[in-house]
Amino acid sequence: FGQSMTPFGIDALDRALSVLFQVKGDFIPDFRLIDYLVTVLSTDESPALDGRLGNAERLKKDLTDLGVFDEKMSVYMLYRLREFSTVGFSGFEGRHYSLFESLGDDMGNAGSLQTLITALAFKLVLQGTVTHSHIPDNPFVESERRQIFFGSAIGLPTFFILSNTENLFMKRIIERTRGVRYSHRYPGYLRVYNRQYLLALMGFLTEQAADLIEMLKLENTMQDLARRLERPEEYSVAQKLTRGIAREAGVKSPMSVEAESLNMASERYYRTVVRKRHIVEGLGFLSEDLRSMDSGLTVAGEDCSRAVSYSIHDLGAGEFLERVRDEVIEEKASLETLKRLIDLTLISIHVDTAQASNRPGRANIDESYSAPICGEGNW
Repeated sequence: FGQSMTPFGIDALDRALSVLFQVKGDFIPDFRLIDYLVTVLSTDESPALDGRLGNAERLKKDLTDLGVFDEKMSVYMLYRLREFSTVGFSGFEGRHYSLFESLGDDMGNAGSLQTLITALAFKLVLQGTVTHSHIPDNPFVESERRQIFFGSAIGLPTFFILSNTENLFMKRIIERTRGVRYSHRYPGYLRVYNRQYLLALMGFLTEQAADLIEMLKLENTMQDLARRLERPEEYSVAQKLTRGIAREAGVKSPMSVEAESLNMASERYYRTVVRKRHIVEGLGFLSEDLRSMDSGLTVAGEDCSRAVSYSIHDLGAGEFLERVRDEVIEEKASLETLKRLIDLTLISIHVDTAQASNRPGRANIDESYSAPICGEGNW
């Protein structure tokens, strides 16, 4: 007595219920987003997204006073603004990514899509198309939109939205979504299919951001997005990783093996296959940058040439990487080799930053406000 019977109760009873109802369990596409504190809920007095300066600090203080947070911690959000006054540069941090099978195919397109969506948000706000009143910041509306995200993480095919939702922006998207109907189970709510909602979002993005897609040359990214949404069983990252894990476990389906065995296979797959693939891809990108840097060192300046010579002597940067590539991939590289690779990576970042700042029409950036690592002032 006093114990939960299911799902985390008496093992023997859970097994008996599983056999009786032929329930095998759940396979969660993205457990990190369910198990980790990804985002905090706003309060009625201190919304995190009301557009006013200092809103995050006010929310942290409010949550600390409630005893559910520590004011010293960062505000956990799915998509967070990096504050210039705090870190010395501006930007947005997408914290909803858990893992990519490929850095180039998956992470690259995800980054491009994030840039496009952010640019479109600025465009719609500056045009006055979307205002604060279109996306209220009260806790209920905040949860209403977040539930779509977390439902996707556990594989739910549908979600429910108030038919008279105050979120006018979401309502606009739902009006474009196929298969929406009133819920019989939850009166006053609309039942929306997640996949159809995503397709409606893509249609909205294609239509509203047509000029930005052309300007940023993201046609291939949009084609990639369409493939992933129209055929997720083949192209989505979750499905690609699932297939890899199943191969590692020696089964066709995750549901055909015990949970412990599948989880162990997942860890092996991430620590071996995916890790090695990421290292190989990363070295490929670095090789392209270093060979480009070799051919343009004279343009980059005498300081860069001296830095390369100091690190690897008479070798070219690209040549050095080719010599040590296999050692790095097999994780047998010496500490000295890794130090030299770090040197070359930092030099490459510096060269890219210098070249970008010298492009026509690019405003000069005050070195005293440069970002950590890649800024001119940190060279």
